[in-house]
Amino acid sequence: MEIAELIRDGLAGTKRVFDRTLDGLTPAELKWQPRTDANSIGLILFHAIRAEDTTIHRLQGKSELWEAEKWHQKFHKAIADGGAHYTAEQVAGFDVPELKELLAYADAVRKNTLDYLATLKPEDFDRKISLPPPPVPMASPAGRPAPPRPPFNPVVGSMLLHLVTHLSEHAGEISYLRGLQRGMDK
Repeated sequence: MEIAELIRDGLAGTKRVFDRTLDGLTPAELKWQPRTDANSIGLILFHAIRAEDTTIHRLQGKSELWEAEKWHQKFHKAIADGGAHYTAEQVAGFDVPELKELLAYADAVRKNTLDYLATLKPEDFDRKISLPPPPVPMASPAGRPAPPRPPFNPVVGSMLLHLVTHLSEHAGEISYLRGLQRGMDK
């Protein structure tokens, strides 16, 4: 199996989980939070879509669909909203877009991802990319200031594998939150 096929299979698997866990959810269930500083299903889904859009467009060296297709305007969000690193207040006040609109954005992003994968040759997966360092946490778990992080220079293949893992983790979170609200297999 070639790496592009492996990545496509992983992405298809995450889509199946998202489709199954999102099926039939009400707007109230999308917005429900187990506590005010915990993410809702809608916020987790928004974050996952934004992460895929950001990752693929960084690899391509292009503007994200978020900006190019004006999804930020459709969702009434700031263009700089990356869907991550929110404060507890931002999490509590997050306005969850309609599921239909979130899924339309997800479909556009996934189409772009698959189109990009189709352009890659085997040697492209070993190409190093330069990314800004990840955000520095405010403090370490022990309360000491966190040290600055060095620049991040992964290869395309590892970034795509990380994307599949990242999406899988969030699909599991959504499944768990659905279960908390509805019970098992409902």
